[in-house]
Amino acid sequence: MENENKSGDKYSKLAGNTLIFAISSFSSKLLTLIVQPFLTYAMAEVSDLGLSKILSQYANLLIPFVSMGMSNAIIRFGLDKGNSEKQVFTNGLLTILGGFGILVLCWPVARFLPDMAQYGLLIYIYVLMSCLRTLCTQFVRSRQWNKLVAVDGVLCTVATMAFYVLYLVGFKWGANGYLLAIISGDLVSVLFLMFTGKLWNYVELKGLNKDLWKQMLRFSLPMIPAQISFWIINASDLFFVREMCNGLDGRDGNAWSGLLSTGYFLPTILTTLGLIFYDAWQLSAVTEEDGRAKFFTKIFRTYSSVLFCCAAGIIWLCRPVMHVMKSNYYYAWHFVPFLALASTCSCFNQFLNSVYVVNKKSSRSMITMMAGAISNCIMNYFFIKAWGPVGATYASFLGLGLVFTLRAIDAHRMIGMHVHPGRVAVNAAALLFEAFVLLAETPLYGLWTGLITAAIILYNFAGVWAMARVLLPKLLGRRGKALVKVIDGWIAPKKA
Repeated sequence: MENENKSGDKYSKLAGNTLIFAISSFSSKLLTLIVQPFLTYAMAEVSDLGLSKILSQYANLLIPFVSMGMSNAIIRFGLDKGNSEKQVFTNGLLTILGGFGILVLCWPVARFLPDMAQYGLLIYIYVLMSCLRTLCTQFVRSRQWNKLVAVDGVLCTVATMAFYVLYLVGFKWGANGYLLAIISGDLVSVLFLMFTGKLWNYVELKGLNKDLWKQMLRFSLPMIPAQISFWIINASDLFFVREMCNGLDGRDGNAWSGLLSTGYFLPTILTTLGLIFYDAWQLSAVTEEDGRAKFFTKIFRTYSSVLFCCAAGIIWLCRPVMHVMKSNYYYAWHFVPFLALASTCSCFNQFLNSVYVVNKKSSRSMITMMAGAISNCIMNYFFIKAWGPVGATYASFLGLGLVFTLRAIDAHRMIGMHVHPGRVAVNAAALLFEAFVLLAETPLYGLWTGLITAAIILYNFAGVWAMARVLLPKLLGRRGKALVKVIDGWIAPKKA
């Protein structure tokens, strides 16, 4: 009985943390959903949006080098009870400042890169503010001040949206305004967390624990190529498309990259769910040690069920929903089906990365991501040549699918976790069929994709309900408990 209570407690704790982080992440990701249609109207041309996305991806490429992968080390070592919180935070801060100093020294070379001469200063500031915000939020999570994280997420969302309106609509600063809005939102977040959490009290320059710093670096440094590989899979598509599709159908390279980035609008729903869940999951994955294999297996089954259903719905509804964009962006719906599949794989990979975090095997995280990145680049070249810009989405899906396969094997070997490959294969096959039905524009495609979506939901209902029955009582209190009791009785009526 005691073991059952403990088991129930850890599932309940995970559900509670998920709801708390949902408040934070939902608001920030809601911004992403709102801002994409907004940007299509605020930017004069599709190519302007494409350039803005390219510039932000330059910054995202530099962030792992400046942070030296410390974002993962902060929460992993911050959750270890034997470590000093002050030393963990100080080590992270000094690492970021040192990394940024090296980046500054590299400016004479960096300014010769495309677009860097004109936008380099803003990109550098973007990188620094992003690293500092990640440091503060990850440290606050490691302290398990979850409600503070939620408030910060809402505040950063509101601030960033306000800066978008000010810089893009008010001042009409274009790509500069896009970068400045993100920088300003991150600055607001850093200042809020610094003052409310009194984080300056955790800066301790005297008596640095060099052994702890070395341990953190040994854990975090392999994350750099892992994060770069993740960037290659997710962002290199924009660069391949820009260079290889320039002039295709009368559009320049920036216009095609703008359309591709717009295609991420709906798949962002999946990554939103993934990030909301992972923020809570990484706490449970590290701190819950009893019955870890069973715990990971059960949670993955439920989590994957929800993602499969959402991916099916996104593919089904992508064409009508993309009408919220400016008319010259509507073509972007072609990119949605396989980007939804790629985002599903990305969420799975993020979940399985927690296995490496728990076991402090960051080198395996690096190897799996590098395998996906190399294959993605090769496939990008050939697929874009064969099928045009949409070929980049095929490459992303297959590259991330390879990473998932490798990580599933590692998860089974390291902790005995099962992903139930047969069940995953059935769902993947159904989603692929739905995607091809939509892209082929077969007669009555809306009906057929709707029927496939319904079949996927029915197939995964048990897993989705397993999550809902834990969350509903927390959301609705006694009414939620009563609703769970009624539906449980309907699903499994008592035998006479």
